[in-house]
Amino acid sequence: MAFDSLSEKLQNVFKKLRSKGVLTEDDVKEAMKEVKRALLEADVNFKVVKNFIKTVTEKAIGEEVMKGLNPGQMVIKIVRDEMTALMGSEVTELKLLPSNQVTIVMMCGLQGAGKTTTVAKLAGQYKNKGRKCLLVACDVYRPAAIKQLEINGEKVGVPVFSMGTGFRPADIVKAALSHAEKNDINLMFIDTAGRLHIDEDMMKELQDIKANVPVNYTILTVDSMTGQDSVNVATTFNDEIGIDGVILTKLDGDTRGGAALSIKAVTGKPILYAGMGEKLTDLELFYPDRMASRILGMGDVESLIEKAQEAIDEEQARKVEEKIRKATFDFNDFLEQMEQMNKMGGLSSILNMIPGMGSKMKNVEIDEDAMNKPKAIIFSMTKEERANPDIINVSRKNRIAKGAGVDISEVNRFIKQFEESRKMMKQMSGLMGKKKKRGMMPFGF
Repeated sequence: MAFDSLSEKLQNVFKKLRSKGVLTEDDVKEAMKEVKRALLEADVNFKVVKNFIKTVTEKAIGEEVMKGLNPGQMVIKIVRDEMTALMGSEVTELKLLPSNQVTIVMMCGLQGAGKTTTVAKLAGQYKNKGRKCLLVACDVYRPAAIKQLEINGEKVGVPVFSMGTGFRPADIVKAALSHAEKNDINLMFIDTAGRLHIDEDMMKELQDIKANVPVNYTILTVDSMTGQDSVNVATTFNDEIGIDGVILTKLDGDTRGGAALSIKAVTGKPILYAGMGEKLTDLELFYPDRMASRILGMGDVESLIEKAQEAIDEEQARKVEEKIRKATFDFNDFLEQMEQMNKMGGLSSILNMIPGMGSKMKNVEIDEDAMNKPKAIIFSMTKEERANPDIINVSRKNRIAKGAGVDISEVNRFIKQFEESRKMMKQMSGLMGKKKKRGMMPFGF
């Protein structure tokens, strides 16, 4: 999980601070030495770390903090506030042109940074917001990249404009813009070619595109797992072609955090989005304050609430609650609950946003594929069996087990757990009275 190592080290520092009733200047300086070491090990830019520690130390040894009722907690707040400022303080969103004009977004980055997947994720999000989008395939060197864009475009429901590999990218973009204007498309995403390393030809190609069409935003995609190297890449791209913002990919991986904490401070350009997984829905607006909270092990309740609101259909939740009360919750309802959890990013993503859970789950392996077996069992049932679990007898169980490719004992265990959960939910429903429990998982596996 992202930032695990850094989070653990910082939490250990803060635990020591909180344990002290009174803080001395030496306590603060010693804590800041440990924070500095943790940030450098996380591959945060040295100059950024130096300035960060200097600012936090000066504020933390102020009289108001040292004589406060809870000095340790006040120092932690200063660290959180300064870390938020380091990453940009406020969320930055693209300001698009009116819907009767074409906004052009050019995506660039090194090969392997996840640019082609990210541009499809971005287009999918804006399509869902009501924009008419177009993806433009300008990686004329790799037919596989064009094919990947077409596949991803189809998945998110956004058309792809392609002329193949025999054309100059700037000409493709001009033709795409003409196509967009004729077809009432108002948001165009250009997927440019990546390289293994920064080279002069790549930069000239990007400059050529910008010289031929009015690009509104140039967005750099960087792999957050490359740490300080990604900051160097961002600096070079900004110097050579000018970028308007950055998207950090693979923040769900075992990244050290250096990129997220350095890019804005070094380049002056905001982080716009964070890629949090491989699914085409795994792209989040970058909230500096929420990211600071995650890094410091404070969770991210705001994002969790937003994910729940997006995933949970209120009318469906009301129906499920009524079924729970009457103990008529069936396998179809179970599948719908699974889908809601998937929309929220899966169990590990949810747990990571709950304050205090990230560190506790650090060494716990969460098998996100564990639900595949119960799903296979349900999909092997008839419509009647899914809606009426009580009719499933031994012969039906044998047929279901064969269809799901599992032993009948697996089917028996699953159905038994399901029945026990239904009983428990009915009991809880009675105890809760008028209290509402919307969109909750019925049971875990």
